Amino acid sequence: MATELHEAIFIAKQERHKNLFLNYRNLNNFPVELLRDEGLQFLERLYMKRNLLTTLPDNLAQKLPNLIELYLHSNNIIIIPQAIGNLARLQSLDLSNNALQFLCPEIGRLRSLRHLRLSNNQLKCLPPEIGDLQELETLDVSMNQLTSLPHRLHRCVSLQNLTADHNLLSHVPRQLCWLHRLNQLSMAANRLTFLPLDLGRSRELQFAFVDNNVDLKGLPSYLYNKVIGCSGCGVSGQVLQGELGEVLGGALGEALVGLPAEVKVVGTETDNVVPLEELALRTLHRMCHYRPTDVIILPPISLPKSLLDLLRFPLGHCHRCSQAMFTTIYPKLFPLRDTALAGVHRRTTVSFVAYCCSSHCLRTFDLQG
Repeated sequence: MATELHEAIFIAKQERHKNLFLNYRNLNNFPVELLRDEGLQFLERLYMKRNLLTTLPDNLAQKLPNLIELYLHSNNIIIIPQAIGNLARLQSLDLSNNALQFLCPEIGRLRSLRHLRLSNNQLKCLPPEIGDLQELETLDVSMNQLTSLPHRLHRCVSLQNLTADHNLLSHVPRQLCWLHRLNQLSMAANRLTFLPLDLGRSRELQFAFVDNNVDLKGLPSYLYNKVIGCSGCGVSGQVLQGELGEVLGGALGEALVGLPAEVKVVGTETDNVVPLEELALRTLHRMCHYRPTDVIILPPISLPKSLLDLLRFPLGHCHRCSQAMFTTIYPKLFPLRDTALAGVHRRTTVSFVAYCCSSHCLRTFDLQG
């Protein structure tokens, strides 16, 4: 086996191969032959799947500076060195089926990275710096122990496919709704109780899979015309607690379990007056985002960071008229079993929820209109 390995690397050096396959070699350590002298400066793709590696060398980027794709699927890698960030040309990194418990912040320096696969590890969190990967198109973090996703993930403006199945996620950051190129979102088998109001608002998002989140009973109505997976959802008996739960009760109270803390008022068809705080926030939002460039407001507005964040990322937008909403919502329930999708989704008790900005929009909203 050692002789075959030396021969494969020797030939790759002599013939200046761009691809090197070292899969299924029972390697415990990274081959020193790859790192001797000038290394393999011309190598672009390195395949080392199904070995026994536990780490990577610190000088990997120095010896293999032109790597574009690195496949390390099914090893025993526990830690990735900080020097991984020096692989400036790397576009695809596969670390699936390893033993990673920590991902170093330097991963955010891989500015050319387009595909990152981290499934089936032992990760409990992701570094915020992952949001610096503006070329990232595919992110797979399924089968880990994640309890949350980085809020800065919305900065991955090229992201098209996000897979986070089989984790411990209790919520989806609403900032993800600003990923306007996201085409597929999969968060099956987590602990989700609530989905962002704007999920599905982007026309680009066509596939959303949230199967087997047993406490999830409400889907934003934006998802009605998408390809969705929701089998095994809504099978628990959890209900909305507190004053809102007492007021709403029934199926609507169940669908709103996990409602964001920013929501202070849940309106109904008979509530014809929007609360003053909500009106003030809508006015501030228009001033901050739609103010004509030739209009100068003096003195400049100074607001707390928490309020600025809310103005930048509203709770959602009215499912009928697209008005931004901040502390007040007017929800309307459409049980899936009563829609045209009933025959497709039989193992679920979820409902679509239209989140509106006023009693007028609530009364006039039509799910199939």
